[in-house]
Amino acid sequence: MRTTARTLLGFLAVGVASALGGCVSPIELNRAVIAYDVAADDVLSRQLLLNIARAHHNEPLHFTGLSNIAATFNWGMSAGATPPLGGTEGGFTLAPLFGTTFAENPTFSIAPIEGEEFTKRLLTPFPESILTLLLRQNADVDLVLRLMAGEYRTETGGKKVSYVNKPADKDGYTMFRQIVLHLSSIQDRNALYAEPLIFDQEWTIPAASLTPDNLQNLQKDFSVTLDARAKIYRIDKRTIGRIIVTNYDPELLSNDDRVRLNDEAEQSLDDELVIDIRQGYPGGEYPLHGKFRLRSFYNVITFVGRSLGEEPEYDVAKDPRTPMPTENPASTIGLVESDSQIPDASRTIRYRGHYYAVRPEPGYQWNKKAFLLLYQLFQMTVAKLPASNAPTITIAK
Repeated sequence: MRTTARTLLGFLAVGVASALGGCVSPIELNRAVIAYDVAADDVLSRQLLLNIARAHHNEPLHFTGLSNIAATFNWGMSAGATPPLGGTEGGFTLAPLFGTTFAENPTFSIAPIEGEEFTKRLLTPFPESILTLLLRQNADVDLVLRLMAGEYRTETGGKKVSYVNKPADKDGYTMFRQIVLHLSSIQDRNALYAEPLIFDQEWTIPAASLTPDNLQNLQKDFSVTLDARAKIYRIDKRTIGRIIVTNYDPELLSNDDRVRLNDEAEQSLDDELVIDIRQGYPGGEYPLHGKFRLRSFYNVITFVGRSLGEEPEYDVAKDPRTPMPTENPASTIGLVESDSQIPDASRTIRYRGHYYAVRPEPGYQWNKKAFLLLYQLFQMTVAKLPASNAPTITIAK
């Protein structure tokens, strides 16, 4: 009888231990994954603040990427039985014992961003595709352009002019702010487009010049039509061109107008975005035609850092033709520099005896949205870590 009880107790111990193992493992894994995710996000956010502080002090920027997290989790289970502490009087009954152990061994690999990777990811201006991607995700156009664009270029009276997004250039900065604010008013009316120009191209080829094989190959990529009377083939192709920002649907234009706009955009660099705001559509009371030239991420951080002291931003009134905006803050990203801890700040970095943080604000969270955009730009810029020529530091906990 006692042997049967011991056997049953043994099976019960093993079953309970197995059940504990099945419960503990997923719980610990879930905790660890979430904890690493929170830590990586916090490190990146503080690194951005740190480099803003460096730019404020006119010091070199330096970024380090977390390229890999590898963690090993070890679970141990034990089960047994022991005689009761009170002795064996009244019968011999074993008391079960259960135990679990857990060990975590994470390894982090970090790689400094330098050399060719530094040039490609931090010094190269943003392409128009990144900006238009953000606009098509409903990002605030005035926030995106104030952060990413370095200047606006156009022609006035037959002369080329440039309005620089730099507070030290009062006239240029004022005009730049008014232009992006007007675009924001168009976006508020759900009338701002960031669409590729789609148009048809047509060529004619003498019918006698095409062999049957050439004709078959052309038909794979083009629409080919025979004009028997003129003895020519008409070749058509639907083309997707450059993206432009407008206050109208580009499909409303004639094919020739779309071709001309695309030809103009093709003369622009990859870091230039053409805008065309026309009369007769929302926002047409202030017509605009020109291009924004985009910054590099390095220049974005420098611009934000200098706004803390060397080149502070200031209020700019809207153009009289622009409707009253919903938001027009003086600073692209409101930051705080303090000798003491900053209350209500979600993240703070200490550098050179000062504390830096995103300025807390009530109501519409412009500053948080701006810092989130900066975070996204960093993620869209920095990739392919570790770099082939950069030393990687591995830290085992």
